[in-house]
Amino acid sequence: MAPPPAKMQEIHQFLSSALTQRGPTALPYAEPTKSLIRQHLLNLVSSHTSLDPKTATFTHNDGRSVILLQADGTVPMPFQGVSYNIPVVIWLLDSYPHYPPCVYVNPTRDMIIKRPHSNVSPSGLVSLPYLQNWVYPSSNLVDLAAHLSAAFSRDPPLYSQRRPPPPPQPQPSPSIGSGYSRSSRPFTPPHQTDDAAEVYKKNAINKLVDRVHCDLVLMRSAREVEAEGLLSLQSGLERRGEEINNGLNEMVNEKETLEQQLQVIAMNTEFLDTWIRENQGKPKSLLVDLDVDDAFDCVGTLSKQMLECTALYLAIEDVVYSMDKSFQDGSLPFDQYLRNVRLLSREQFFHLATAEKVRELQMDAQVASIAARLHS
Repeated sequence: MAPPPAKMQEIHQFLSSALTQRGPTALPYAEPTKSLIRQHLLNLVSSHTSLDPKTATFTHNDGRSVILLQADGTVPMPFQGVSYNIPVVIWLLDSYPHYPPCVYVNPTRDMIIKRPHSNVSPSGLVSLPYLQNWVYPSSNLVDLAAHLSAAFSRDPPLYSQRRPPPPPQPQPSPSIGSGYSRSSRPFTPPHQTDDAAEVYKKNAINKLVDRVHCDLVLMRSAREVEAEGLLSLQSGLERRGEEINNGLNEMVNEKETLEQQLQVIAMNTEFLDTWIRENQGKPKSLLVDLDVDDAFDCVGTLSKQMLECTALYLAIEDVVYSMDKSFQDGSLPFDQYLRNVRLLSREQFFHLATAEKVRELQMDAQVASIAARLHS
């Protein structure tokens, strides 16, 4: 039976968080295999609801400690028509899934490991042909759990440790739940009882450490996610602040440009209005045989100077053009062409500079006139 959707959603979130961690708490699995590891654990939980994925500290034989994923819980063991639950821990080592996981039988307080056993060592380490013949990528955790159930059914790895009851000849019975007892005789050797108590004490300490470590990992993961969210929000706010400042600067520059253009338009409008007022009442007969030089009357010294500078500038431009044509036709010698062009260019530049200066003075005068009219 598949686990409830809420539990599957919680397992999905836990695996996604554990496998995407970065930094010192990152799991040591290779990036290309993390998606396959996640799928193996989800398939295992879907087929065996009594197994839960966790993270815990695993100590290698050389003393190295590393945080790994594990599946902790029980696997079913059919025995003599009754189904028992054998507690196991399946460790997914650093090299998983290229290499097999490490499986331990995890006896509870009232259980003891059978000695000797064909597949389980006294320390609880499980050895199966399926693990020895592990083939990537076809081997998986679901098939491993099935082989564990089959091997334990042929040779149960645990006894129920029972205290001697008051009657002189007790009849042992199966202990249903998380283990079983053999029907041959009760298991009461003192040294085995001491070993079982010691094993239970170690298991209890390990479970407590695993639980505390899991809580710390989850808490740290939540804080890291929260910190990353805050940093992302801060970065977004800073970026938006820069965009707002840039937009404000562009608007200020555009406003200044528009104000300058408005001043030019106002100046031109005023000039056209003045010309219309001056020429509106003149009869049309005066336009017949009108001299071009007398068509416009300059208003003020600056306007007259501007007209003269512009006329001289354009006249020199025409002269230079004519000289170019003459030089190309061969009617003008090269040295004379260069001398005249140099002289005319110097004079033309002088007229251009004078026109620019006059234009600036006219602009200042127009601005002052408009400002005075607006304030009046």
